[in-house]
Amino acid sequence: MIFEGGRELFSFEQSVSYLNHGSFGAVPAPVREAHRGFLDEVDRNPMRFARLLPGRVDEVRARLARYVGADPARSALVVNATTATATVLHTLSSVVRPEHEILTTDHAYNAVLTALDRLRARTGVRVRVVHIPLTAGDDEVVERIMEGVRPGVTQLAIVDHVAAATAKLFPVTRIAAEMRAAGVPLLVDAAHVPGMLDTDVEAIGADFWTGNFHKWGFAPRGTALLTVAPQWVDRIEPLVVSHADPDGFPRSIEHQGTRDVTAWLAAPAGLDLLDSLGRDRVRAYAVGVAEYAQSVLAEALGVDRPHPGDGVSMRVVRLPGSVVSDEQSGAALRTRIAEELGVEVNVNPWENGGLLRVSGYVYVTGVDAQRLADGLPGLLRSAAA
Repeated sequence: MIFEGGRELFSFEQSVSYLNHGSFGAVPAPVREAHRGFLDEVDRNPMRFARLLPGRVDEVRARLARYVGADPARSALVVNATTATATVLHTLSSVVRPEHEILTTDHAYNAVLTALDRLRARTGVRVRVVHIPLTAGDDEVVERIMEGVRPGVTQLAIVDHVAAATAKLFPVTRIAAEMRAAGVPLLVDAAHVPGMLDTDVEAIGADFWTGNFHKWGFAPRGTALLTVAPQWVDRIEPLVVSHADPDGFPRSIEHQGTRDVTAWLAAPAGLDLLDSLGRDRVRAYAVGVAEYAQSVLAEALGVDRPHPGDGVSMRVVRLPGSVVSDEQSGAALRTRIAEELGVEVNVNPWENGGLLRVSGYVYVTGVDAQRLADGLPGLLRSAAA
C-alpha cells in the first residue's frame, strides 16, 4: 500500500517508519514554508505584525470553525485540546464543591485525568470514571455513561469523540442529547477529529467542544479550537489574563502579547493542502493503511482486532502478557520499538495489559506496517524474559 507522493511531503528520517501520527501529527513541507514566512514577517517588523494580528486571527478562526461546523463567534483558537479542557475546568473551579461530581470514562486522555485529579485536590469535587469496554456498542456506551450521571450532582461530563489511547469512536451526538435532557454540561474532547472525520459541532450540541488541527488537519503544532455554547460565552475565563480580557470571548482566550501564534496563521495552508490531495481520498487511504497495519500485527501476535468505528484512521491491538502494566512500562516498550525496530508507535496501559496503537496517514505504507509486524513478536519475547 502506498499513497503516491505522500512520503515526499514530509521530512522523516529515511530509516524511520512513523506510525504515530496521532500523538504529535507531522507538518508537511508546504505548511512549514508558510509557517516560516509568518515567523520571518514577525521579525521584520514586530509592531506592524502585532497591528495586523487581530484581523488575521479572526480570519483563521472563522476558517477553522467553519471547517468543523462551529460558530466562529463562539469559538477561540487555543494551542491544544488539553489547554481547552483546562480552560473549561478553570471556569468551573469556582462553582464546584465537594458534594459535586465530574464524570468521564476510562478512555479519557491521560492529561485530562491528571487535570481532573488537580481539580479534585483543589476543590474537593469527586471524579467519577465510567468503565467502557473496548468492544462496547453505541447503545451500551450511552447506557453506561448515563448510568453514571447524577442530576444535580454531576456538574460536567467529559467524553472523547475518538479516544487517544484506545482509538474508540464515541456516539457523541447521542450522548450530548442525553446530557442536555439531564441538565448536565458536556465537554467533547475531539482532539483527533478535525481532518479525520466529517463533523458538525453545532449539530452535536455539546456545551464545549475542542479539536486539534495539528494532527489530521496538517496544521503546525499548537493549533486547536475551543467552541462553547451560547450560555457559556460570557462565563469562560482565560487561564492567563491579558490586555484583551475586557474584550471578552474569544479574544480574552486567544490574546497574550508575546505568544507566538504564527502556527495558527499557517493552519489554513494545511487545510488547503488536504483539499488539494483530495480529502476523501486521503481519509480512505489513512483508514485502509491503519486497518492493514492492525491486521498484520494481530496475525503476528495472535490477537483480536477491535474495530474502533467507521472512519477512524487509528487502530489498536492488545499486547500479550504483562509487558505493559503502567505508563512507565508502556513508555519503555515504545522506546525499545523505536530504537530496535526503527518504528514509532504509541503504547498505553489498558485494563490489565497494554494496547499498541498505530496511525495511518499519507506517508505510511504497507512496508512500514509489515516491518513492525515482523519485528514485534521477537521484541516482546525479549521484553518478557
